[in-house]
Amino acid sequence: MTSSHQDQDLAVPSRHAARVRTFHPRRGRLSGRHHDALERIWPAYGLLVPDAPTVPVDLATLFGRRAPVVLEIGSGMGDATAAMASADPGRDYLAVEVHTPGIANLLALVERLGLTNVRVAQGDAVTLVQHMLPADCLDAVHAFFPDPWPKVRHHKRRLIQPAHVALLRSRLVPGGRLHCATDWAEYAEAMRDTLTGDPELVDVFEGYAPRPEHRPMTKFERRGIAAGRRIFDLIFERRRPTLG
Repeated sequence: MTSSHQDQDLAVPSRHAARVRTFHPRRGRLSGRHHDALERIWPAYGLLVPDAPTVPVDLATLFGRRAPVVLEIGSGMGDATAAMASADPGRDYLAVEVHTPGIANLLALVERLGLTNVRVAQGDAVTLVQHMLPADCLDAVHAFFPDPWPKVRHHKRRLIQPAHVALLRSRLVPGGRLHCATDWAEYAEAMRDTLTGDPELVDVFEGYAPRPEHRPMTKFERRGIAAGRRIFDLIFERRRPTLG
């Protein structure tokens, strides 16, 4: 890494121009602590998602053990991911994020908390899932507060849409859970319609779920509540095969 505090991209190639991205790239500044975390911890705990992956990820090799894996899409600054992984040592957490300061902060938290069940991927979550993760490999997928892309012309960029949901569901083990949360009411309704429309998903709560205790309260969520916005949780399960 350079001594500059400008956001670094960890040598990620430029994204395909024709691809509709579900995220908005942001620039940010890295503190000295974050630079240090990237330099020391990324080689052991980081995973780069190239534009055109050719090699799938062996999750047992990545984590150094065989355990249920939770995919965290858009881990932000990593506070929620670190808290959940710390409270859930029996499962491994693969966080994917595009914002380098957030990646660096999560890596620093991993070191400070002594977590061995977290790995951090930088890049497009859809590319990661489609090209680097095999079918039936995830115990859960978390999509907490993805960009709502509120303008109608941008709805095609939303993460929770039929094609993406079908892809995410295919990576879940039978009985695995897809858990989404948003503070945008219109997006919550669209999420619910999309998730309900997938024939291989079952609505665990038959509507919006009560706030789960395992999902930590973040600063982002607190700001939404302070602004008077309702928080919506949706928890769906991949249908289990019928016997007989």
